[in-house]
Amino acid sequence: MVTAQAEDSMEKLRVFEAFAGYGSQHLALKRLKRDYPSFDFEVVGISEIDKYAIQAYEALHGEANNYGDISKIDWMQVPDFDLLTYSFPCTDISNAGQQQGFDEGSGTRSSLLWECRKAIVQKRPKYLLMENVKAICSKKFMPLFQKWLQSLEDYGYYTNWAVLNAKNFGIPQNRERCFAISIRRDLLDPSPVYHFPEPFPLELRLKDVLEPKVDERYYLSDKMIQCFENRTQIAKEKGNGFRFSPTDGGGNAKAITTCAGNRTDDNFIIDE
Repeated sequence: MVTAQAEDSMEKLRVFEAFAGYGSQHLALKRLKRDYPSFDFEVVGISEIDKYAIQAYEALHGEANNYGDISKIDWMQVPDFDLLTYSFPCTDISNAGQQQGFDEGSGTRSSLLWECRKAIVQKRPKYLLMENVKAICSKKFMPLFQKWLQSLEDYGYYTNWAVLNAKNFGIPQNRERCFAISIRRDLLDPSPVYHFPEPFPLELRLKDVLEPKVDERYYLSDKMIQCFENRTQIAKEKGNGFRFSPTDGGGNAKAITTCAGNRTDDNFIIDE
């Protein structure tokens, strides 16, 4: 909760978005500013290499000061910032992938997490915000995750983390993600505490946020439906893989992908 007194004392929050994607954190900050007009922020830079993500980011937020590949950034050339957000690639952590992990120096996409250390050590931001798939805190990856958390402790940060589900916070999507909030210890006296928000009842359904008219090109052909059903049967027999499970939109969405409609587990709505 933000009090009136706290609002009056707010200064513009300077933000750097690593692995920016389309700028989900930027969107969240815009909504925060909408709800608390005295709050203000400035994104001083982003790091993103995917050309389609960059296009999406700039379509939503305007031209970005993109520093590109995070492994090649000279952080001393980047303006100071208060908040570093780092939703690093989940490719090698997610249950949907081969789970090759994110060991430092392993060369996996998910190991790019360790590049954030340079930004943290050289820029000393006040706050850090991590987001990634739930599997990062699974039994398989917990030792690596704890290693990262310990490194943050060594750099002088207090961290609290939790697994949150979007459906518990107003979004009709069953999306569990691990969030970690880190605060530089010298900013907290006498003891650092961060509390994640409490869940609240969901009022929206998936069908409530869908467009009423949809172009024919977004409908599955009979051939594609049969293909997905065949894939599902094969996966079921093998005991693995995702399932083709269209719904009437009365519940929550599953994961939303950038190539929606190409995978059996995408969100398919039955149009009656």
